[in-house]
Amino acid sequence: MDPETATLAHDGAAADAVIRDAVTDAGILDTVANNLGLVAAFVAAMYITAGICAVREVMNSRTSQGSVAWLLSLFFMPYLTVPLYFVFGWRSFSDYAKIQATLGRQERARRADELGLTDHEETRDWPVLSRVAGVPFLAGNRAELLIDGDATFSAIKDAISRAQNVILFQFFAIHDDALGREMADALIARAQEGIDVYFLYDDVGSHSLSRDFLKKLTDAGVRVCGFNENHKFLRLLGPMRLNYRNHRKLVVVDYSEAFVGGHNVADQYVGRDNWFGHWRDTHVRVSGPAAVACALSFVEDWLWASGTQIHIPQVTEIPMPGDESVLVMPTGPADKLEECAIAFVEAAARAKKRFWVTTPYLVPSLDVQTALCAAAMRGVDVRVLLPEKRDHWTVWLASHAYEDMLVQRGVKVYRYTDGFLHQKVTLLDDDLVSIGTVNFDNRSFQINFELTLWFTHERMIRNVEAMLDADFQNARLTWPDAFQSRSYVFQVLAQGARLLSPIL
Repeated sequence: MDPETATLAHDGAAADAVIRDAVTDAGILDTVANNLGLVAAFVAAMYITAGICAVREVMNSRTSQGSVAWLLSLFFMPYLTVPLYFVFGWRSFSDYAKIQATLGRQERARRADELGLTDHEETRDWPVLSRVAGVPFLAGNRAELLIDGDATFSAIKDAISRAQNVILFQFFAIHDDALGREMADALIARAQEGIDVYFLYDDVGSHSLSRDFLKKLTDAGVRVCGFNENHKFLRLLGPMRLNYRNHRKLVVVDYSEAFVGGHNVADQYVGRDNWFGHWRDTHVRVSGPAAVACALSFVEDWLWASGTQIHIPQVTEIPMPGDESVLVMPTGPADKLEECAIAFVEAAARAKKRFWVTTPYLVPSLDVQTALCAAAMRGVDVRVLLPEKRDHWTVWLASHAYEDMLVQRGVKVYRYTDGFLHQKVTLLDDDLVSIGTVNFDNRSFQINFELTLWFTHERMIRNVEAMLDADFQNARLTWPDAFQSRSYVFQVLAQGARLLSPIL
């Protein structure tokens, strides 16, 4: 083909393409013109919905910055923002609050007094924590620190094997792997022997659980429920409230023994993952009145999730097998205020000598940042222990940006190098210890359902101090210019990840 013919052919093809595009555009315009009523109805519905979301955001605002961002997005990009708002912004757990009222949460402090369980001295010394928890410090407990997965799951399986009446089993993440099947088999064996077994999992954290895994449990008589089980109308390709997760890890046996801490049920939590290697985590076992308080937290979650109530036997006397006072603090998005953040800010503000924090994720709110920096500036030994390894890229990147800000203000930030660190423990002076499920991030403080146990006994404080001393020996201290020494690309990515902190 000669050049002139080729040019004419090319021009003809281009003209055909233009004509086809014009015909397509005309067809689209014709379709729109023939359905103007539907288009107008859709646009109106979208803007009305955006307006409803905007009014609701104004009336339920917690931070002006976040609310302004939502309002601007709803006004300028309603088609994109409205679906996102329903998933990430529509924070409504009034139904859960009603369950708390129905189950008598407001009466628990009085009931503890009637049964002679209240430690009045510790409750008086820590009034903010007690107010947040809604219950007093409970006396007469026996507590045992469980370091790492082998000790934790060995103790849990032993308790399950000794159950006489009921087992309450709740974890954020449960995997269908070797450990998951071990725990399932232990629960199935007891259910087949007539023990009442309740199995509660979070739909997001345990999204990989197969139907066969769950069916095996239910066929054996285990009562199984996902946290959003009774709220299917909220689902959109999964739990509609996927931004609000039940992050609690709790096992209660016979209302007398409870296990709380950072472990989930998966092989990596017992060091069977080659990437993570040694998994550093902490749980605690409590026996006594605190176990009953933990059971009440589970009962609330179960009623909200399944719509059915677990009836705890009414007793006139609760065994008190030890000499330790424990405060059981469930927190979550049903709280009127950011109760979890209030508790930890209060603890940091009370520190005189030291405030040590171990957490896998450091994405703190402004209030928590201020509390940590203020403590360091007044001479308190503020330490934050984080993992060197990553498990979630975005959170890991954001933690470096926050790490830099804290280090510049005197907070000592360490990176754990002997495997992956996942424990959630704080130590305040020689006075207070917390062990639970709360990470130092916005998700734990504002969004997730969490559970924390607070201890004041010298024995627990010394045990935790020794444990953390060993952890710091396996960590490196971050130097002041560490962030600036990284590549500019890394700094940009870290600062960009920090902007997502409200949902991390």
